[in-house]
Amino acid sequence: MARLAFVFVCCTVCFGFSAHAQDSNPESSLAANPVYQKNCAKCHGKTATGHFMAGPSLVSGKATAMSADELRTIITNGKHHMPKFEGKLQPSEIDALVEQVRAQSKGK
Repeated sequence: MARLAFVFVCCTVCFGFSAHAQDSNPESSLAANPVYQKNCAKCHGKTATGHFMAGPSLVSGKATAMSADELRTIITNGKHHMPKFEGKLQPSEIDALVEQVRAQSKGK
Protein backbone atom coordinates (compact mmCIF):
# COMPACT_ATOMS: atom_id res chain seq x y z
CA MET A 1 0.00 0.00 0.00
CA ALA A 2 2.85 2.39 0.83
CA ARG A 3 4.38 1.64 -2.55
CA LEU A 4 1.13 2.51 -4.32
CA ALA A 5 0.94 5.79 -2.38
CA PHE A 6 4.56 6.55 -3.38
CA VAL A 7 3.77 5.94 -7.07
CA PHE A 8 0.67 8.14 -6.80
CA VAL A 9 2.68 10.98 -5.23
CA CYS A 10 5.40 10.68 -7.88
CA CYS A 11 2.83 10.77 -10.68
CA THR A 12 1.11 13.77 -9.12
CA VAL A 13 4.39 15.66 -8.78
CA CYS A 14 5.39 14.85 -12.36
CA PHE A 15 1.98 15.93 -13.65
CA GLY A 16 2.27 19.15 -11.65
CA PHE A 17 5.64 19.97 -13.21
CA SER A 18 4.25 19.17 -16.63
CA ALA A 19 1.26 21.44 -16.12
CA HIS A 20 3.51 24.23 -14.85
CA ALA A 21 5.75 23.87 -17.88
CA GLN A 22 2.73 24.30 -20.11
CA ASP A 23 1.63 27.41 -18.18
CA SER A 24 5.07 28.99 -18.55
CA ASN A 25 5.13 28.36 -22.29
CA PRO A 26 6.51 31.50 -23.93
CA GLU A 27 3.60 31.50 -26.37
CA SER A 28 1.08 31.74 -23.53
CA SER A 29 1.58 35.43 -22.77
CA LEU A 30 3.35 38.19 -24.60
CA ALA A 31 3.41 40.39 -21.50
CA ALA A 32 5.04 37.61 -19.45
CA ASN A 33 8.01 37.38 -21.81
CA PRO A 34 11.09 38.99 -20.20
CA VAL A 35 12.35 40.06 -23.65
CA TYR A 36 9.06 41.90 -24.19
CA GLN A 37 9.23 43.54 -20.75
CA LYS A 38 12.83 44.68 -21.29
CA ASN A 39 12.54 45.89 -24.88
CA CYS A 40 8.91 46.57 -25.75
CA ALA A 41 6.87 47.39 -22.63
CA LYS A 42 8.20 50.94 -22.39
CA CYS A 43 6.26 51.88 -25.52
CA HIS A 44 3.64 49.17 -25.91
CA GLY A 45 2.72 48.93 -22.21
CA LYS A 46 3.32 46.22 -19.64
CA THR A 47 0.22 44.35 -20.82
CA ALA A 48 0.81 45.07 -24.54
CA THR A 49 -2.31 47.23 -24.75
CA GLY A 50 -0.33 50.23 -26.01
CA HIS A 51 0.30 53.76 -24.77
CA PHE A 52 -1.37 56.91 -26.01
CA MET A 53 1.06 58.78 -28.30
CA ALA A 54 3.57 55.91 -28.11
CA GLY A 55 3.51 52.31 -29.25
CA PRO A 56 0.20 50.86 -30.44
CA SER A 57 -1.59 47.92 -28.87
CA LEU A 58 -0.13 44.54 -29.75
CA VAL A 59 -3.28 42.73 -28.68
CA SER A 60 -5.57 44.64 -31.04
CA GLY A 61 -7.11 43.11 -34.12
CA LYS A 62 -4.83 45.18 -36.35
CA ALA A 63 -1.63 43.84 -34.80
CA THR A 64 -2.79 40.26 -34.45
CA ALA A 65 -4.04 40.20 -38.06
CA MET A 66 -0.56 40.95 -39.42
CA SER A 67 1.32 38.08 -40.96
CA ALA A 68 4.32 36.63 -39.18
CA ASP A 69 6.57 38.03 -41.90
CA GLU A 70 5.12 41.55 -41.49
CA LEU A 71 5.63 41.45 -37.72
CA ARG A 72 9.13 40.02 -38.05
CA THR A 73 10.07 42.78 -40.52
CA ILE A 74 8.75 45.53 -38.25
CA ILE A 75 10.55 44.18 -35.18
CA THR A 76 13.77 43.58 -37.11
CA ASN A 77 13.90 46.81 -39.15
CA GLY A 78 11.71 49.17 -37.11
CA LYS A 79 8.89 51.33 -38.44
CA HIS A 80 8.13 55.02 -37.95
CA HIS A 81 9.22 55.77 -34.35
CA MET A 82 9.89 52.13 -33.48
CA PRO A 83 13.60 51.35 -33.41
CA LYS A 84 15.03 48.35 -35.18
CA PHE A 85 15.95 45.37 -33.05
CA GLU A 86 18.20 43.62 -35.54
CA GLY A 87 21.47 42.99 -33.72
CA LYS A 88 19.85 43.79 -30.36
CA LEU A 89 17.68 40.67 -30.17
CA GLN A 90 18.46 37.15 -31.26
CA PRO A 91 16.43 35.85 -34.23
CA SER A 92 14.87 33.29 -31.88
CA GLU A 93 13.74 36.11 -29.54
CA ILE A 94 12.18 37.99 -32.45
CA ASP A 95 10.44 34.79 -33.59
CA ALA A 96 9.06 34.24 -30.09
CA LEU A 97 7.69 37.80 -29.98
CA VAL A 98 6.08 37.33 -33.40
CA GLU A 99 4.42 34.08 -32.32
CA GLN A 100 3.21 35.66 -29.08
CA VAL A 101 1.62 38.62 -30.87
CA ARG A 102 -0.07 36.26 -33.34
CA ALA A 103 -1.22 33.98 -30.50
CA GLN A 104 -3.17 36.90 -28.97
CA SER A 105 -5.82 36.57 -31.70
CA LYS A 106 -6.22 32.84 -31.03
CA GLY A 107 -7.11 33.54 -27.40
CA LYS A 108 -10.08 35.71 -28.38
